[in-house]
Amino acid sequence: MSQPTDTPHRLPVVGQAPPLGLNADELEAGIRRLKAERNAVILAHYYQEDELQDLADFVGDSLQLSQAAASTKADVIAFCGVHFMAETAKILNPDKIVVVPDLEAGCSLADGCPAPAFGRWLEKYPGHTVVSYINCSAEVKALSDVICTSSNAVKIVKALGDVPIVFAPDKHLGAFVKKQAGRDDLVLWPGTCMVHETFSERRLLELMALHPGAEVIAHPECHEGILRHAHHVASTSGLIAYAKKSPARTFIVATEAGILHKMAAEAPDKELIAAPPEDESCACNVCPHMRRNTLEKLYLALRDLQPQVDVPEPTRVRALKPIQRMLDMSV
Repeated sequence: MSQPTDTPHRLPVVGQAPPLGLNADELEAGIRRLKAERNAVILAHYYQEDELQDLADFVGDSLQLSQAAASTKADVIAFCGVHFMAETAKILNPDKIVVVPDLEAGCSLADGCPAPAFGRWLEKYPGHTVVSYINCSAEVKALSDVICTSSNAVKIVKALGDVPIVFAPDKHLGAFVKKQAGRDDLVLWPGTCMVHETFSERRLLELMALHPGAEVIAHPECHEGILRHAHHVASTSGLIAYAKKSPARTFIVATEAGILHKMAAEAPDKELIAAPPEDESCACNVCPHMRRNTLEKLYLALRDLQPQVDVPEPTRVRALKPIQRMLDMSV
């Protein structure tokens, strides 16, 4: 499989906008007005700040957001998430304007799997089907055969049959897929999520002892020390659905803490406890990249149609094929 030669293109943010001096209500009203004027749709991930989730037209996990991006009729997509998510929306919508509140909202998984290094690594595994988790750059997607999300990774790997597979960039999700799909031969790129890596088994056990009736629910990006104690392992949307339907009254939730906002709305009668990181002095269960987005930045993005996310056409065309394959396999 050949490696893309074109270099990634990023539109810079020009200067620093002065403070607007608007309160939250004024910003929200301005965002709604601008959204109508721009014929824009606001997409937000579950890990975004509460006020951004509440303003969004659609809130979901990576698969749901990809499906929403693929089907939108809007002229402008304002993506409240991290950079690879907005790139995916642009790959699916080359003729639409895609803006993000903060262009520096990245992802440790995507940053830890640069396309040149990934391309060299793939040369060691000729004949392997490349399954890449959606948490990767457009350039890595262009090197892949099929994209997956935490919602459908097991389904996609099973559907591929007995072909040799390399899985990137999350080794913990890959290990979970290996177990669930019965594929011990999967070759894994050694990447991890900076948030899910910090969850502490020791502190989780302490919390379980304090809440003996609680069920532990976890995202598969968590390491095995967390997953072995989980009553249910699923994507963000799967965790919300489980908390809603489970008869349990208390849940210890091992994923980025932003999910608790939507989970509480869907399961208002349940007690939700965020799983703790090892370091008690930090908010390490909160993604600093996701939290770069704010109401003010979203207002400016819609007002100025900047910063935009762009993907060079050769990369976009190559990356579209594995994304479309994922969407077709997820019906």
